[in-house]
Amino acid sequence: MKWDKIITTEKEYEAALNRLAKVFEAHQDSPEGMEAELLVTLIEKFEKEHYPINLPDPIIAIREAIEMKGLKEKDLIPAIGSKTTVSLVLNRKRAMTVDMIRNLKELLGLPLEVLIQPYELNGERELVK
Repeated sequence: MKWDKIITTEKEYEAALNRLAKVFEAHQDSPEGMEAELLVTLIEKFEKEHYPINLPDPIIAIREAIEMKGLKEKDLIPAIGSKTTVSLVLNRKRAMTVDMIRNLKELLGLPLEVLIQPYELNGERELVK
């Protein structure tokens, strides 16, 4: 199959995946390597449109990150503020500020896209302030 258009069907998607499996290891500057790069772009576009992955809730992501890193809530104090503020944020009683988001990105290595999403705050959807 010639890759001269975007992938629009499941059949084309499967064919692209199969072809990518064959040319994936090709040298970047070879024709097969350039084809692999094109296939990756086309496949990513199709997957983004047809199989979107929702980002995790920011508070859940923070809780999971501290658990994975073996941290405790008190370890967030330098990023968020006082022990009370950490508790308020993690219990959804206070929205994160821009500074908190920046600090948490650095401390936990979480993507900004996750941290800046709207999330539940006292039972309502709240935009990060």
